[in-house]
Amino acid sequence: MLTGQFALLVAAVFSGAALYINVAEQPARLGLDDQSLLAEWKPSYKHGLAMQAPLAIVGFLLGLAAWWQTGHFGWAVGGLLMVANWPVTFFAIMPTNNRLMATDPAAAGPESRAMIKRWGSLHAVRTALGFAASAAFLWASLS
Repeated sequence: MLTGQFALLVAAVFSGAALYINVAEQPARLGLDDQSLLAEWKPSYKHGLAMQAPLAIVGFLLGLAAWWQTGHFGWAVGGLLMVANWPVTFFAIMPTNNRLMATDPAAAGPESRAMIKRWGSLHAVRTALGFAASAAFLWASLS
C-alpha cells in the first residue's frame, strides 16, 4: 500500500535527520567557543525546523490515511508518534529555543552553552519519536 510506504519513508527521513543532529552536528558544534556555538546553533535550528516540522505533519497525515485505508492500528500509532513531535517541541523545547534565539552571540557564555547542551538532550526525544514512528510504520507495512 503506497500511502503507508510513503508514511514509512517520511518517518525514516525525519529520524535520519534527527539522528544526524544528535550524533554529528551537536557534538561538533559543542567543540566551538561559546559565541561561535550560539552563532552556529541559531541558523541550524531554523533550517532544521523548516525541514522537520513539515515532515512530522506529513508523516502524521500519511499514517492516518494508511490507517483509514487498511484499518491497521500500527499506521495510527506511527502517525500519532510523528505528530507528538509538535507538542514536545512547543512545551518542552520551545522555552529553551526562545531563550537561545533572544541571546546575542556576543553575549554567549556558559549559560548559553548549558542551554544548547540541554537542547541536545531534549532533541533526542524527537529522534526517539521518529524512530518509534518508523518502527510502527514498518510493523504495519509488514502485517
